[in-house]
Amino acid sequence: MSAVAAPERDPGLQPERTRLAWRRTTLSGTVAAVLAVRTALHGGVSAPRLVVGALCCALWLGFLLVAHRRIHTLAATDRPTALTPRYAAAAALCTVALAACASALVL
Repeated sequence: MSAVAAPERDPGLQPERTRLAWRRTTLSGTVAAVLAVRTALHGGVSAPRLVVGALCCALWLGFLLVAHRRIHTLAATDRPTALTPRYAAAAALCTVALAACASALVL
């Protein structure tokens, strides 16, 4: 009795689509951070608004680092490893915190 070999996985364009999704999300975060800083500086500078604007920039940089690492991992091999829970949590935290800080500036 011969064992049937499992067919080799054909990822198709899935890693490419995932890489492009990370780039689009990074671009969206960039726009949100720029608008948050613009809002913080509009109508006079105050210490709390400046701190929240700086926090938005720091959160954007954190997300940018996670996204860059993931994009690099996706481009490096044909079979990229799964996103670790640590990086997934960091990306989600940065995204939610950036949205919260940006909305705090609007209110």
